[in-house]
Amino acid sequence: MASKFIYKTHQAMLDDLSIAEQPLTELINKIKDIYLTDKRPWIVGFSGGKDSTCILSLIYSALLQLKPAERHKPVYVVSSDTLVETPVVVDLIDHTLNKINIQAKSNKLPLSAHKVYPEIEKTFWTSLLGRGYPAPTKGFRWCTERMKIDPVSRFITGKASEFGEVIVALGSRSQESATRAQAINKHKRKDSDLGKHDSLPNAFTYMPIVDWSADDVWQYLMSAPCPWDGDNQLLFDLYKGSNQGECPLVIDKSTPSCGNSRFGCWTCTVVSKDKALHGLIESGATWMEPLLKFRNLLYKTTKPENKEKYRNFKRRTGKVHYWSGVEDTNKKDKNGKVIRERKKGKIENLESKVSYGPYWMKYRQEWLKEILQMEKTLKDSGHEFELISIDELQAIRQQWLRDPNEPDWADSLPRIYSEVYDTHVDWIENDAGAFTEPDALLLGELGEKYNIPAELIMKLIEVELSVTGLGKRTGVLKKIETVLRKDWGELEEINTRNLETKKSDLWENTLNELKEEYEEVRAL
Repeated sequence: MASKFIYKTHQAMLDDLSIAEQPLTELINKIKDIYLTDKRPWIVGFSGGKDSTCILSLIYSALLQLKPAERHKPVYVVSSDTLVETPVVVDLIDHTLNKINIQAKSNKLPLSAHKVYPEIEKTFWTSLLGRGYPAPTKGFRWCTERMKIDPVSRFITGKASEFGEVIVALGSRSQESATRAQAINKHKRKDSDLGKHDSLPNAFTYMPIVDWSADDVWQYLMSAPCPWDGDNQLLFDLYKGSNQGECPLVIDKSTPSCGNSRFGCWTCTVVSKDKALHGLIESGATWMEPLLKFRNLLYKTTKPENKEKYRNFKRRTGKVHYWSGVEDTNKKDKNGKVIRERKKGKIENLESKVSYGPYWMKYRQEWLKEILQMEKTLKDSGHEFELISIDELQAIRQQWLRDPNEPDWADSLPRIYSEVYDTHVDWIENDAGAFTEPDALLLGELGEKYNIPAELIMKLIEVELSVTGLGKRTGVLKKIETVLRKDWGELEEINTRNLETKKSDLWENTLNELKEEYEEVRAL
């Protein structure tokens, strides 16, 4: 009886609403019709912001209005957690998902909420601190695919494989930006409310509020009843405090990601200033100031003038790479955008052409300690928020032990952790190398004495140990050759060697060209 009363009260409140010059009941009826049309399950993208909350509320309301027998297929609510989301947003999403699961069960709806995460080897901290990836920039936004697209895509493709096809409901709106409108039109079909997704097999997109404005969204959220019990006041207060918007649920590369000061990762360095985080702090959430300070430090490392300080001159391949510069040309593509082309440069002054690689190990170690200290301070002050997980620390430790340029034979991560937390952790057994800190110091002394890089000696010994005990030493010579071909030594001597090699190659190419011309003349 209580369920019927809730339904009737909810229905009565919806009947009186009109959004975007359309009675709300018309849109909800359309949602019901599309739901009843076939057996394809729905996946609702939920980012925790106003637009995704809006469509989830509409779909939930539509399910409430269906008879129990008509609720014949599941609806999955999927939320992507990058593990570096703004803390207050994480709290709101967790609170909402928990209420949805409880209420949906009470209402006997075939709806369930799920969170998806990036693989441990692809998280922000495993990539940045473990492998030394530089903080993301507009030109190198490695985070979007690893942390957002892949986890959601795995969920969608998994359901598509299970059911044959799925419908993905998104809170995308054309009025958000020209880029968003372009992406929406790319998926839209004139003869249907559904669009065939061009990169996710057997997935179709459905955008119920595609023509709504931001004002329409807020009118609905603050006027219509929240179908999973409660209201949207917390969401409204969050927007009011930051004066920003949320990151959309990213399902492919055509979907605009974070970057215009939206709610998203507190570590985001794609924008010069995190206005959302600034706004929240200015509105009273001063406990997040250390996070903003650390984020600004990461952004500082992306500036061209700071690359030499923070990043290794060698790539993870162990080689120094050089760039010849990218310049604008007079050419334009079909969209009128100026084409940029890579130009060939002279072989002199290689120092100014170094394409820097991963962060130096010492900075990664310093930053990890700072993150752990921030996390402990937050917890001590009553904010139970995990900045970095134990699983990520395990992965980072293994990356450090195996680092191709600066292997951490001192195994510093457990020590760094114990300096911050007085807690026992069962660290994964060190199976990465055979060296201890005293070994590394001794090899360092020998390297200086005989003018041979200690890392070179260590890597060669590692190759030997990797085949110890094997019946066949297949490939050992190739492994040794790979080690020897890396650029060893300081940058100045590496540049000198590479410059001599380039000059030698240039003379050899010139000589070969002259020989070919001579043979042609001789043939005449």
